[in-house]
Amino acid sequence: MADITAIILTRNEKDFIEECILSIKDVVKRIVVVDSFSEDNTCELAKKLGAEVYQHEFYNYSKQYKYAVHIANVKTKWILRIDADERLTKESAEELNKLCKENENTNVSGIVLRFYNMFLNKPMYHGGMYPWKKLSVYKTGLGDIEDRNMDEHIILSSGKTIEAKKDSKHLAFRGLTFFTNKCNWYSTREAMDYFDNLSTDSSNASLKTMFKMKVYYKLPLGFRSWLYYAYRYYIRLGFLDGKEGKIFAFLHAYWYRFLVDAKIYEHEKLGEEFKPTGALKS
Repeated sequence: MADITAIILTRNEKDFIEECILSIKDVVKRIVVVDSFSEDNTCELAKKLGAEVYQHEFYNYSKQYKYAVHIANVKTKWILRIDADERLTKESAEELNKLCKENENTNVSGIVLRFYNMFLNKPMYHGGMYPWKKLSVYKTGLGDIEDRNMDEHIILSSGKTIEAKKDSKHLAFRGLTFFTNKCNWYSTREAMDYFDNLSTDSSNASLKTMFKMKVYYKLPLGFRSWLYYAYRYYIRLGFLDGKEGKIFAFLHAYWYRFLVDAKIYEHEKLGEEFKPTGALKS
């Protein structure tokens, strides 16, 4: 077992929290769950499996995660940021345990985990979404999370990162109704971030955030979502994932990305202020 504290943010995750905790319990010393006042038995299930559970009103993932790190008062060498719909596999858990132990006293401060996405019960191995990489593990005190409404990343203050080689699993899909509602919820938060980034210094932002602002959003509205689809489905071979791959790429481009653009345009034209979306309802 490595010297790791795992942090999980939840809301109505009764169908996911147990499997998530079971996938990490043999690797981490401590599991901290911060719940956004679930209406199901998420908290009870987490406590039953040995997690410490706190509740806190949700504004966005960044602020919720900062609260979680603060309330946890972490003393372990490493922190694992993991979502309830993410899973370590047996292979990735063993690898993480090994990497954390080997690098306790090296200049490695972060570990990037790699995931495959499950969509319509099929793993997505093409379309530029595999492997989906995420800086999920970092040394306590050397990482912080971007102050964003959407697509927030862990930023290291020092040291270097290494990448895991074994796949973990991401189970973001819970039916098309949930998926499209989630995209709608995310799109408002990303539109809010777009306007926030226009007026703030982006020098400390992640490379992905800087690319969006300096390249992607400079393209014409509408064209950029078409280009995103062409890139995902044709150039990055999303069509090799079959019908599921086409639906996956199409909804990401013409539902999610185009909806972000439409909400940006709506705000610029009508001037209505964005309202906090609260926690995602499942």
